Amino acid sequence: RFERNLPDLRNFILPGGSELGARLHLARTVCRRAERRVVRLFSEEPEIGLAPLHYLNRLSDLLFVTARYANLLDDKQETPWIPAENADRDRNSQG
Repeated sequence: RFERNLPDLRNFILPGGSELGARLHLARTVCRRAERRVVRLFSEEPEIGLAPLHYLNRLSDLLFVTARYANLLDDKQETPWIPAENADRDRNSQG
């Protein structure tokens, strides 16, 4: 439901925006770190099953979308991530 109101993503975006949006992006970072740790744990102890990985992955998605939605509600622009090689090319083309 939140995602329906958001503009389509054409680039990766940098975390930030409103205070709530930034905190949600930070929460997503923590969630992704937990997901990576569970991947390592699963490789050592597969009996834990895939449910924790699926849960953390979906939670990460939810936190990302809610961060974007919070920034939309607070009228904060998203900052696209531009890789260094593209940034150099864009600067040179602007003269």
